[in-house]
Amino acid sequence: LQWSSPPEAIERFKSQEIWFAPPQFYELCRLCNFSSLSELQKFSSDRALEGCERWMPVMLTASDGYIQLLPGDELYPEDPDYTGEKKIIMSTDKKVEDLMKEGSVFHRIVIKNINNLAVYVNIQAKYKHMNPLMINSECSDYNSRL
Repeated sequence: LQWSSPPEAIERFKSQEIWFAPPQFYELCRLCNFSSLSELQKFSSDRALEGCERWMPVMLTASDGYIQLLPGDELYPEDPDYTGEKKIIMSTDKKVEDLMKEGSVFHRIVIKNINNLAVYVNIQAKYKHMNPLMINSECSDYNSRL
């Protein structure tokens, strides 16, 4: 085990030294908004009574990858399958790049392969929450404040 700041963990993920699932990548991108633990604690304390929402990522299979759609994304279904009982399968013959060019309202994680993730968010977060920094695991051009 090794302690890493969120940007360090993302860099270790990019170099394939470690791996984490898309939800953890998303949360690490969110943590990159804070410059210190005390800043994160203050944020958490200030918004603690604001509420939260239940999320269920919805997988959209494209011809060359996957997109995990999150609430607020223009492609997110109105009635997501929270239990898996409906067996809804979303797929398209389009490429991920084409879906990104066609869209304008994003809250999604693009998955090209197990080590190539990117977070895209341009919606306002609910309950005074913090959106993640938009980070692509193939690039190092994000502006982390940590």
